[in-house]
Formats: sequence, C-alpha cells, structure tokens
Amino acid sequence: MTRLKAAMSETALEALRSGLTGPVLTPGDTGYEDSRSVFNSMIGLRPAAIAQCASVDDVRRCVAYAREEGREIAVRGGGHSVAGMGLTDGGLVIDLCRMRSVTVDPEAMEARVGGGALMRDLDAATAPFGLATTGGRVSTTGVAGFALGGGSGWLERKFGLACDNLLEADLVTAGGDRVRASAGENPELFWALHGGGGNFGVATRLVFRLHPLPSFSLGLLLFRPDDGPAVVRTYRDLMEQAPDELGGGVIYLVPQPEPFVPDELVGTLVCAVVLSCAGGERMLRDLAAPLTRMGPAAGMLTGMPYAQAQQALDDPPGYRNYWSVENMDSLPDEFIERFCARAHGMPIPSPTQHVLFPFGGAMDRPKTDYPVPWRHSAWAVHPLAMWEDAAGDRRARDWVHGVREDTAPWRTGDVYLNFVGDEDSERVVAGRGLDNHRRLTEVKREFDPDNVFHRNHNIRPAPAGCRPPEPRRGA
Repeated sequence: MTRLKAAMSETALEALRSGLTGPVLTPGDTGYEDSRSVFNSMIGLRPAAIAQCASVDDVRRCVAYAREEGREIAVRGGGHSVAGMGLTDGGLVIDLCRMRSVTVDPEAMEARVGGGALMRDLDAATAPFGLATTGGRVSTTGVAGFALGGGSGWLERKFGLACDNLLEADLVTAGGDRVRASAGENPELFWALHGGGGNFGVATRLVFRLHPLPSFSLGLLLFRPDDGPAVVRTYRDLMEQAPDELGGGVIYLVPQPEPFVPDELVGTLVCAVVLSCAGGERMLRDLAAPLTRMGPAAGMLTGMPYAQAQQALDDPPGYRNYWSVENMDSLPDEFIERFCARAHGMPIPSPTQHVLFPFGGAMDRPKTDYPVPWRHSAWAVHPLAMWEDAAGDRRARDWVHGVREDTAPWRTGDVYLNFVGDEDSERVVAGRGLDNHRRLTEVKREFDPDNVFHRNHNIRPAPAGCRPPEPRRGA
C-alpha cells in the first residue's frame, strides 16, 4: 500500500463526493466526530474521510478511489470491534450505516440483510413473523461483522452459529467487482466467509436462514459473591444435561437499578446467572429449578420477546474496553475456584463483566467444515473489562491477562476472534485452525491479493505458486 497522506486535498474530496449517493464527512464537518466514535472509547483514530455509502455503487467507488489515492480502507458496520477495526488513521472509512435494510421472506424463511444492519434491525424485522436466527448478545452489534466472524449468541445451542445460517453474501472486492458467494456460486469464497471475517471484500448484503421461534424467555438470578463457586458448579452440572433450548452464562457484574434488584445489591459485585430459553416461561422455570433452589438474593424469570431480550443486557457505550477469551473443554472444580476468586479483582465500579458461556448443542453438531474450530469447545471464558479513566488502563489489562492465565492448564487454545482485540498473529491462526488458515490464504490471494482489506483479524494472501491444501467438503 502507498504511504498514507495526512489530509485529502479539496480536489480529491470533490472527486470522491461527486459520484456518491451518500455524504462524505471530513474533520471539521458536522457529524464527523459522532461518525468516527466507536464502542470502545480507547480508539481515537481520525480518518481523512468517512463515506456513508448508501448503495453498492457507492461502495465500489470508494474502494476504487481509496486504491487510486493510496488510502487505507476500513469498513464500518456496527463499530463494535474492541480493536476499533472499523476506523483508520488518515485513511477512508467505508461506513455502511445507510445500508441497514432487512427484508423477510416468511415462506422461504429467509432474511436479506443490508451490510450496515445492526442486530436490532434484524430482530425487529423477523419478530412479527415469529422467526429468528442466531444473533449476538448485544443489539447494537453489526450483523455482517458478527456473522462473518462466526457468530456466537444466545440461540447458538438451538440453531447453530450465525455463520451456519448464512446462505448467501454479496461482496465488493478489492478490485471493485461485485461478487456473490453461495453454496453454488464461488463456493470456496462462501466457505471462507464462515469465520474468515471481512478479509475478502465489503459485504453489502447477506441472506440468512430463519427458524420458527414462537416463544422465548429470559432469566437473571443474582447471588452473593461468596456463593459463586457453588453457583458455578450447579450451572455447570445443569448445562451438561440441558436441552438445546437452554443457553445463557455465568456473569460476575455490578447490577444497576432495576425493579427486581434490591437497593442493597445495586452497585455491588454479584454472581449472576443468565438463562436464555428458546421456549416459554414454564420451560425456563423447570430448567432453572436447581439454581432457584439455591436461594438467589434477587432475580427474575419471565417470558419475553426475543427482540426485547436481545436488548436487555446491552453494554453501555462510551467506556474504555479491553476483552479477550479462552476456551475450555470442561470446568474442573479447581478452575471454578480460580474463576470466582479472580472476580474480586475486576475493575469496578464499572460495567465490567467476568463471563462463562456454555457452548454445545447444535453448534457442536455441524454438517460443515467451516473455519470455526472453537465451536467444539464446551465453555468460553470471556473477561470483558470496561472502565472510564485512562488511569485504569493497566489495571484492566492486567486483570484480563490474569483471567487468561487462570485457564492455562485446561484451555483448548482455539479462540472466537469476535471476542478479542488486536492480539498476535498466532491467536488469529488459532481462531480458524492451521489447515483452515492455509486454505483461507489462498482465497485471500484470489480476491484480495494486495491485502487491501487488512483492518480485521487479518489473513495475508498466500504467496504466488503456493499450493493450497485439499479442500475438505462438508457432509
């Protein structure tokens, strides 16, 4: 790539603006500061321009322009990447915020989703039909980045990962071409999009398989921190026998005022159990019985529309963030003690979360060979540090690293990359598997040989003449 320039000339800006349907924002323009803000307030990158694309042709023009001008490209969907990958310093942001349409075909049980749609857009469109697909655990997450990275969410044990439900995708490649990927069209690219992230182009439209979801229920049980080890063991034993309908997680957190939260618990550390159920309240209460018998300090178990439940635990924006993850095949008692003890060092008071997510169910029974090896782990240990002041940076990072160290004797080594920031290249390879990564580099060479799309968990193109491994087709 050509070395980046600090600012665009008026002539260059006029050339960019002249052919676009959407606006182009530069430093000093009204809306620029809001448009460059992302979920992680630690990210202070200042693009030379932010192009709010309103059409596929806008995207194509932006890609061509950035390459001609030697500008680094970042693609922004929801802006939820903890590493701020939807921004660039001095480059061009292709912002898809004006491409958020979602169209539902209830007879085909499919949703056609614009590249800039957020999870709440998808949920709101599918809910009137009693349909859903696996979404994230935060409603402000961008659908495209979430799904292309694999897509772990509340419904994964019932319906598989988000990428398992991806049927088709339209991309604008580094060469400015419009490409469609599906099982029958560009199948190798289609395979790569199931975990390979935004390495191959700008996803302008995605098609997802939908599933009937006539009822949904959500539970949140709050326990005193000292009860944590017993609570986690009980939850572990419950999930080992649970039906696919039940998901959730254990989360150490600091509750905010809610009708069901007693005043004495507000602002204090608690061990919370989240119970998500692809079924009604009665099913949820029956499944939650081993935990409710333990006498939580507070809680609620209720039927709730899935779209509403998706927003119930939204993380607040505006905080400094540092996240990571380690996966495990089991939760031995020794680790549970470490996990619960580590909660007492969390950077609080803040929205920090110390999380255990159960995997399994449908996500562990794929009929594909997609590059998401972490799907076969049983548990994800996800420290999610959020804090306000830069003075707390070191403490937060040290705490996250400590959580990872606690898993060392038992961790699998693979990693769900949507849960991590800008870590080392070995972690990127581990997120997709070594053989898969080699195969992905070949796809990258075909569709982005110059690594134009590198603001991501990057896959470098394979050198010319390198022979790829033989593809392994799914059943």
